[in-house]
Amino acid sequence: MKTTCILFASLLASLSITSCKVETKTNPVKKTDISEFLGQWTIDIKGGSVGWLEVRQEENYLDGDILWGGGSVLPVSDIFMAKGNILMVTRSNNVVRKKDDNGNPLKTQIITDWLEITKNGEKITGILLNPRSNGSGIDTTEFSGTKLPPPPPAPDLSKVKFGAPVTLFNSKDLKGWKLTNEKQVNGFSVVDGILVNNPVQNEGKPHISYGNLRTEQVFEDFNLKIEVNVPAESNSGIYLRGMYEIQVFDSYKKELDSHNMGAVYSRIKPTVNAEKPAGTWQTFDITLCDRHITVILNGTKIIDNQPVYGPTGGALLSDVFAAGPIYLQGDHGKVEYKNIVLTPIIK
Repeated sequence: MKTTCILFASLLASLSITSCKVETKTNPVKKTDISEFLGQWTIDIKGGSVGWLEVRQEENYLDGDILWGGGSVLPVSDIFMAKGNILMVTRSNNVVRKKDDNGNPLKTQIITDWLEITKNGEKITGILLNPRSNGSGIDTTEFSGTKLPPPPPAPDLSKVKFGAPVTLFNSKDLKGWKLTNEKQVNGFSVVDGILVNNPVQNEGKPHISYGNLRTEQVFEDFNLKIEVNVPAESNSGIYLRGMYEIQVFDSYKKELDSHNMGAVYSRIKPTVNAEKPAGTWQTFDITLCDRHITVILNGTKIIDNQPVYGPTGGALLSDVFAAGPIYLQGDHGKVEYKNIVLTPIIK
């Protein structure tokens, strides 16, 4: 804890908000205007994961949202400029320190991470500083980012031209598919012509790290048709171009949410509930075109040609213009897939 306190105190002592004038006639200091950081940035995190950051100017203050590796897009705690033309971004988590016999929190503590970001042209670089939970010091993670242009206008899907359909699953074996990380365990298999993921954990034994299954081929824009059967309370995800997760989740009769069945995970909420009860086959008809997504679930359009502003948690790559695979989340719950057909868009 002593190391953490010293480092954090040193950091605070070094910070200077941009409203304070530090320029002098004899020693002028060039400043990076905060407007240069405004907008959206896709982030490559050292180690292979992907993030995203939006910095925006509200009425009289800065605000923003962040995605870091996995999980959801979340609001930041604070954003400000510091001495040395550094953008500081903080995010806080409420950590449970102690529970009662029933598992209810008895003591919680707020842990704050912070990002130090510098800008060079349309690129950013920086480090994430993450205090260790036991107070023994700080872990740092390097990252780099690229300015993300806004999506183009919504395409006219009635004028889109399609190529020949590609059957991605042959109903016999996993030919054409592989794990996104070959060091993990493959929980996918083919049973009676169905692609089944069953990531079983054995009680009392070490946790098994199950992997995600991706196509060997990569694709640009397309229409994807796929059928899914998700058991009660289970969940998975279908990733478009390895970047945008379409949520697969037993959300039957739940309130509309950006984490429900058919949502673009934590980014685009369905406009209507179209789920069927758990344990029944459900159909997806998904179109990705010009950074816009349309989702038809069980014959009902629940997302209508909406722009998607950046990757979702678990993305394989940060470049929103690059071709990528279809991948199926394999580390969550049991799920079944069949009739997986992709039809590429011709441009």
